[in-house]
Amino acid sequence: MVNAIIQVSRLDYLATRKRLTMKISSAGICAALMLVTSACSSSSVDVAVSAPTPAVTAEASPSAAVSANTSAKATVKPAATHRIDAKVVRVVDGDTMKVSFTEAGKLKEETIRLLLVDTPESVAPEKPVQPFALDASNYAKTMLTGKDVQLELDVSERDKYARLLCYLYIGDQMFNELLLENGYARVAYVYPPNVKYVDQFREIQKTAQQKALNIWSVENYAQEDGFHEGVVKGSPTQSMNSSPTAAPKTTASSQPSATTTPKPSAAAHSGASVTYNSCKEANAAGAYNIRRGEPGYSAKLDGDGDGVACEKR
Repeated sequence: MVNAIIQVSRLDYLATRKRLTMKISSAGICAALMLVTSACSSSSVDVAVSAPTPAVTAEASPSAAVSANTSAKATVKPAATHRIDAKVVRVVDGDTMKVSFTEAGKLKEETIRLLLVDTPESVAPEKPVQPFALDASNYAKTMLTGKDVQLELDVSERDKYARLLCYLYIGDQMFNELLLENGYARVAYVYPPNVKYVDQFREIQKTAQQKALNIWSVENYAQEDGFHEGVVKGSPTQSMNSSPTAAPKTTASSQPSATTTPKPSAAAHSGASVTYNSCKEANAAGAYNIRRGEPGYSAKLDGDGDGVACEKR
């Protein structure tokens, strides 16, 4: 009896131990699973945290972008237009003047040639005065003589005659444009790189052509290759314009006066072939303002080379 009880107790003990062992094993497995899960989570977090941070490029940097942009602008920004203050000493003809200005503390005199425009010739050696030449020259004299002006240079500064090439300003207006606007000049001598204003000059010329002003009032007189006086009837020294010239946009102090053409000499009307040894001799004969091509004119009597000898002052 006692043995039976002991045997039963032993069996119960073994069964209980087995159940405990199974529970412990299950707990161990769960614990292990929890550890594995935890480890996986930890690994996942570590990976996320340790992932490399992308480098910030120069494009993403505002300061770098601003710096680059500023540098780029600096390379393409055109230089400010520089003008030289000057005074017109003498007008040679419509597109050529003598001016004075101060350079390095010294007063300097230069002959200037207006860029991209051409007026008819009034003082070309051994050539007759072309139609409208005196109109252009007198207009320039009235507008510019003794006036304070500004000179703007382009890329190449001088022509083959060593004349200073420029755009000339009187007040806030460019005189090159005024010549074109009033039909005293044509667009010409377009030689790169001195072509800064050529497009706007051509537009101004087109308007003068449509209005038939001065050189454009005679068909085929002003052409691409120059002026053709053969198509103009009458004296080449006379104004052939049949329509009024548009008034220049300028101040009252620089308006052209009503009388700008010098009085012709007596010799010019006589038709005689005469010569004078001096202006005194010419004046004694009643000859003043003798133009190139007229009887009595000679280069030795034309001291300033403007095409008019023995000028009456």
